[in-house]
Amino acid sequence: MAGHGTAKLGTAPETSAVVAPERPHHFVFVLLDQFTLLCLASALDALRLANRMSGTNLYTWSLVGEGGKTATCSAGTKFVLDGDLVPLERNDTVLVVGGVNVGRATTTRLQSWLRREARRGGMIAGLCTAAWSLAASGLLDGKRATIHWENQDGFAEDFPDIELTKAVFTIDGKRITTAGGTASVDLMLHLIARDFGEDLAAQVADQMIYSSIRTDQDTQRLSIPTRIGVRHPRLSHVIREMEQSIEDPVSPARLAADVGMSTRQLERLFRRYLDRSPKRYYMELRLGRARNLLMQTDMSIINVALACGFTSPSHFSKCYRAHYGTTPYRERGTHS
Repeated sequence: MAGHGTAKLGTAPETSAVVAPERPHHFVFVLLDQFTLLCLASALDALRLANRMSGTNLYTWSLVGEGGKTATCSAGTKFVLDGDLVPLERNDTVLVVGGVNVGRATTTRLQSWLRREARRGGMIAGLCTAAWSLAASGLLDGKRATIHWENQDGFAEDFPDIELTKAVFTIDGKRITTAGGTASVDLMLHLIARDFGEDLAAQVADQMIYSSIRTDQDTQRLSIPTRIGVRHPRLSHVIREMEQSIEDPVSPARLAADVGMSTRQLERLFRRYLDRSPKRYYMELRLGRARNLLMQTDMSIINVALACGFTSPSHFSKCYRAHYGTTPYRERGTHS
């Protein structure tokens, strides 16, 4: 797969005139072990299409990683790399592509290389879970950042001083982070529009059958009504309050009062639409958060319990086992 940034352009459809730069903008994709393939493919294809639609090489790219030989994505496919982690050109843009077990993939050598490239002054992005790699390297200190929603709990615990957003991508100065998956498309369309205009970005989106371009103001998760399959304002309000009050659970009576209902009415509402009680639903949210923290952080079991609203480790373990069929201790041991 050598020479990734020199693909044939082919015959470009009719487009608006684009002034080619003196030197193509070069992106260096750093592939971490078990990286997410969709993140890489989404970004690369947007760049490829920008070249094709403009009829010139606006962008070039290369794939690098530790060792400089191959990198394996989380789906098990191996990619031949163009090179190792070596010093880059001043104007190169670095995009670190993360995936599964990002903490293990963020080696000491990678962190040193990222810090050196940061001193070079270029743009550095963390796609998907690679925001964790940037944060662990000190590159997000004092910055706003985002990461895939499944990793937000662990990230917030590991890096409490970094302002975490729920956006599909976040740009703060020369640091970029994305939520993963198709968020790479949104980011690349934003960069293409910035570099060569909205018309070209729109043409690339059309080629990708990407009909709804998201910005850094859009959140990554589906709305609560879409997630639960029910459009009921009061139910959505209560669930939102539950999700925002994991560490200090709110009583059913207060939740009901906040939406102008009695506790019994709230109970019937949850039974009707979600086939469970408010108490059961709330418990599942808290246990889901606990499971994320167990798998993504080194927090002690007691601290995980406290972070999820359990005042007693024994009660936490009992509830966890009843829901997941294993104890928090065994869950962490199996994951390790």
